[in-house]
Amino acid sequence: TCHVEYDEATALLVGDSLQSLAFEILARELPGGSERQLEMIRLLARASGSCGMAGGQSIDLAAVGQSLCLPELEMMHALKTGALIRAAVLLGALCGRALSEGERESLDRFAKRAGLLFQIVDDILDCTSNTTTLGKTAGKDAAAAKPTYVSLLGLERTRQLAADLQQQAVEALGVFAERSRRLVELTDFITRRKF
Repeated sequence: TCHVEYDEATALLVGDSLQSLAFEILARELPGGSERQLEMIRLLARASGSCGMAGGQSIDLAAVGQSLCLPELEMMHALKTGALIRAAVLLGALCGRALSEGERESLDRFAKRAGLLFQIVDDILDCTSNTTTLGKTAGKDAAAAKPTYVSLLGLERTRQLAADLQQQAVEALGVFAERSRRLVELTDFITRRKF
């Protein structure tokens, strides 16, 4: 990662620059007109800021050494990783043809479950994989006394929750039939990833 290759200050500047670049790209002329463009900018801003990733990360930092209940843990991850995954899915949809209200709700339901699934699998991998496989220090969350799904529910219940979320995510895509093939593949990748 950038902070390992260079230093933490450089990594922070790179993150700030990339976030600004994302908004610059969205501010360029895009197909679909200015109304859609403003919706995309609002969506990314919300997913990145205090109501999204930054807010979730703040909860994560404050929760070290604390015990969170399941709804609190779910909220933290829905804001943190989940908000950006949801934004990526919905931004992609906004770049294509207009969706019906039902299609958009189905896609949003998929994105929320896929985002939470990503974090749950990350928690499982943190306690079941080794550092070489993960590409980061295995067991880091437990060592830092961070609340995780595994620490709250145990490994087997967490695995079952992941399986349930995978199924719910795929079911949410049913309205799209074959058009959702790549998102189904993405869900499978999230579930089966080993790094």
